[in-house]
Amino acid sequence: MSFANLKKQSSLGSLTSKLVKEVEKMNNTSGGGDDRLWKPEMDKTGNGYAVIRFLPAPNGEDLPWAKMYSHAFQGPGGWYIENSLTTNGGKDPVSEYNRELWNSGNEADKDTVRKQKRKLSYYANIYVVQDKANPQNEGRVFLYKFGKKIFDKVMEAMQPEFEDETPINPFDFWQGANFKLKLKKVAGYWNYDSSEFDRVSPLLDDDDALEALWQKQYSLSALVATDQFKSYEDLDKRLKMVLGQKSAPRRYDEELESESEGRGSFSPNFESSKPPAADFNAPDITPTKSADSDEDDALSYFQKLAEE
Repeated sequence: MSFANLKKQSSLGSLTSKLVKEVEKMNNTSGGGDDRLWKPEMDKTGNGYAVIRFLPAPNGEDLPWAKMYSHAFQGPGGWYIENSLTTNGGKDPVSEYNRELWNSGNEADKDTVRKQKRKLSYYANIYVVQDKANPQNEGRVFLYKFGKKIFDKVMEAMQPEFEDETPINPFDFWQGANFKLKLKKVAGYWNYDSSEFDRVSPLLDDDDALEALWQKQYSLSALVATDQFKSYEDLDKRLKMVLGQKSAPRRYDEELESESEGRGSFSPNFESSKPPAADFNAPDITPTKSADSDEDDALSYFQKLAEE
């Protein structure tokens, strides 16, 4: 910007409005808000309803969703709410600490691991067809964060259980289907069991309009890029503070191996009396809670507690 333009904008008052907008943006960011994300809302009766359409993979990307692992638990030193480096197959301090606890043979330690178990969330681009709670969102593209329950419904649409059901690609502009998201509370948790896909139909009848929507989609690979995660050292420091520890948890060689490699046995250099390493992220040790609950909603609940 030239000095002449600077003076011109000053006389127009545009600099002030720009600064105000930047401050508002900073305030929204510091509060954990992200205007790219869409969330359903419940009405006064405790129910929620919206119609959305899952969109294809963004331009230049292969998958129409991104997968994210995270941890959310409370310790003596506060809350630990962080994305896990295991999302990209890396070593994560919580996973290593959980592995040690799980292999201790102590049932109390295993209960702790269940509470600290990583949570799975998905991100996808969506088009909001109907949102009576926030009608200004209709006709716009957003990112949508959801849990395994909704992802399972997506997979069931692509791979139906019965022969008389026709598989569909929910992410297809032309041969996909709108998703009727029906939300209610069951045992205190948000429940999506009644949600369902509508009949197959094009999202819009105008290919030019569809292409314009496609160009507005957000990158999913960027959400889980390595530069979006805190370093191992920073996460380890945070973990120690939350656990009230002065030193790092003990770690064995096999605990430093990537979970994605699937290694589970101890090195021959270790005492043979130590128990074999276990897969503490296995489904059979899922934290005890309502079967109707969803992982992303539990994480949102923990996040709210941490911000209070």
